[in-house]
Amino acid sequence: MEIQSSSGSFFRSIRSRELTGFKVRKRPYVADSTAVMSEVGAVAVEHHGDETPPLALSFCQTSRYSYILAVSDEDGYVSLFDTRPKSSPSTSCRENADKARIGDWVAHQNAIFDISWIKEDTKILTASGDQTIRLWDVEKMKSTSVLMGHAGSVKSLCSHPTNSDLVVSGSRDGSFAIWDLRCQCNTRNRQGEFCIGPTYMVKGAHPSPRNKWVRRGKAASTSTTAVLYLKDEVSVATAGAVDSTVKFWDTRNLKAQITQTCPDTKSATEKVRRLHGVSSLSQDSNGVFLSASCMDNRIYLYNILQLEKGPVTSFSGCRIESFYVKSKISPDASHLLSGSSDGTGYIWQMNKPDAAPITLNSHDGEVSAVAWVPHEAGKLATCSDDYTVRLWNIKNKCCSTTRSPTAIRKRVMAIPTGECKRLLMTEDTKHVTKDPTPSSSEEESEQINFSSSITPPKFSTPEALKKKFASSSHYLEDYEKTPEATLKSPSSVLNPPSSVKRTIRDYFVSPS
Repeated sequence: MEIQSSSGSFFRSIRSRELTGFKVRKRPYVADSTAVMSEVGAVAVEHHGDETPPLALSFCQTSRYSYILAVSDEDGYVSLFDTRPKSSPSTSCRENADKARIGDWVAHQNAIFDISWIKEDTKILTASGDQTIRLWDVEKMKSTSVLMGHAGSVKSLCSHPTNSDLVVSGSRDGSFAIWDLRCQCNTRNRQGEFCIGPTYMVKGAHPSPRNKWVRRGKAASTSTTAVLYLKDEVSVATAGAVDSTVKFWDTRNLKAQITQTCPDTKSATEKVRRLHGVSSLSQDSNGVFLSASCMDNRIYLYNILQLEKGPVTSFSGCRIESFYVKSKISPDASHLLSGSSDGTGYIWQMNKPDAAPITLNSHDGEVSAVAWVPHEAGKLATCSDDYTVRLWNIKNKCCSTTRSPTAIRKRVMAIPTGECKRLLMTEDTKHVTKDPTPSSSEEESEQINFSSSITPPKFSTPEALKKKFASSSHYLEDYEKTPEATLKSPSSVLNPPSSVKRTIRDYFVSPS
């Protein structure tokens, strides 16, 4: 499996900033630890007059379409909603749904347990109880590929953090699988979909210890309930219904797990431990923290690089009585959002786990799936067995519309190389004294005069650049051939060689 590098998109972003400037989005700044969430909208999940409980939520991942929310439900539908307009308290949830609905379609003939946007929000992956995963063209609302190989309901899926062609999924049959969407066979099914098989499958990832039996003579569930592709791009985290253990795997060698972690249960009895499965896993945008919602009504927070120490902390107050109750870390790792079987949503501050959580009190049934808007801090969604999806935001009195002091930035214009040299050479000859505390108007005029003196860069043809580079290339030829130069080059920092690049495995495998 080839994992694409993200260095290309990095340099395109830098070039865009030079040409158009760096626009900083105004993000809400939480000024009070006792902030209260306000409901800004609610839509009903129903089709042809029949209501159905929603099971999964996912906002678009790009900033351009981050207002679009995808909802999957028990009847196998995928619905897209526009979350921008605020609903009036006088209108019903069904009326709001009619106004906000962008479109919906039947994706499976069974319940859809998980959903994920990929390919710059042009595609959607759906994991269903019919034991398959489907890839959908959102614009055409048409399935292009079907992923087959699991022998049970597909409970969870997650795409690779930088290469969305790679997907991991977990199933009720106890396995998890790695898929490559580029490996399409020539065969098509009756619906014209390409059939894709798993690249690798690990069976019995979370077996029941000593083949334990629960009530009524039934075997303990060995379902893989949650999977997660970690930000190091090669590791996968999995959890199951049998216990609270979270296992970590290297996708380059899936014969055995790298390591595992779980809450400290030495003082707990075997009877209390055996039913504490994990319902969901989540991580922040930097991949530092990982949360695990456990059936003991606690959410455990782990540091990815200190897994041997167990959970860093835990959050309590919610009731996790079914595997449909999920939790999510906010993209900036400042808050943790969770559903609950008591019909209430909960939000904790990550740095204050013992503080009372913010409660979301509008649902009339078990709050199951939750989701954060990735590019708008403070906006989130929850869904419930009351057949509704509700949107929330931080109230203005507790959330300043201005940015925090640390978020204030100035636009910096790049100076051409020739102009920079000229300024450095003439700096000593010019003895200009400046006021240590200039006024804002003086600063503004000074910046304008400075920028106007900058000469525009010269443009030349590729042939001219080649000739210019060839004249000085012999000085760099010997240097670039050395291994030390390769390791010290800027490209090695952004995309280091396999012998240097550190992954989660390096922190747990002892040196030989």
